[in-house]
Amino acid sequence: MQNIFKSLQQKTAEMKALLEKEIEDGKKKFSYAVSRKKVRFQPEAVESQKKQRIGVVRYIFRARILAILTVPVIYSLLIPMVLLDLLATLYQRLCFPVYGIPRVKRSDHVIIDRQYLAYLNLIEKINCVYCGYGNGVLAYVGEIAARTEYFWCPVKHAKVPKKPHEFYHDFLEYGDAENYPEGLQNMREKCRACKETGEDVCKK
Repeated sequence: MQNIFKSLQQKTAEMKALLEKEIEDGKKKFSYAVSRKKVRFQPEAVESQKKQRIGVVRYIFRARILAILTVPVIYSLLIPMVLLDLLATLYQRLCFPVYGIPRVKRSDHVIIDRQYLAYLNLIEKINCVYCGYGNGVLAYVGEIAARTEYFWCPVKHAKVPKKPHEFYHDFLEYGDAENYPEGLQNMREKCRACKETGEDVCKK
C-alpha cells in the first residue's frame, strides 16, 4: 500500500509541474507578468479584455432571480471564514514552534489576483476575490490540519479517504500496534528535522 500512495503522490507532483508549465505558457499567450504579487498586463491586452466585459447593469438583469436571492447566504460565510483564518494562523504561530512543525506559508494558499482581469465587471471581481479568499483559506487551514495530523496522529484510516493529503502516504499502517510507538517517534523526529533545515513540507 505504501508504494501505491507514493505513486499517487508522484503523479500529483507531475500534474502540478504540468499546471505550472501551462501557467507560464499562458503568461506569454495572454501578455501578462507577475511582479511582487501583482499581475500586470500589456496595455493592448487590457484594451482587448475590456471589449469582452459585460456591464454591471446588464449583468444583473441577465442573472436569475433565485441566484440573486442566494447572495446573502453565500456572503454570510465570510465572518466564520475570517475567524477560521485568524484562529488557524494564531494556532500555528503559537503551537507549531512548540511541536517543531514547519509553519505553513499562508501566501502559498490564499491567492487573490482575479481582480486584475479587465474583462470582469465590478460584481464579478468582488465575487472572484471572495472565492479566491474562501478556497484559499480552506486550503491553508487544510494544510495546517494535515501537518498537525502528521505530528500527532499519523495513522492511516481503515477506509481510504477520497482525497488524502500529501503526507498521508507516509502514515503508519492501520492496526499495526507493534510498530506504532517507534514509528510515531521517528515521524516526529523527521518533522522536527524539516523545521531545522527550513523545509516547508515533511516528506520521505
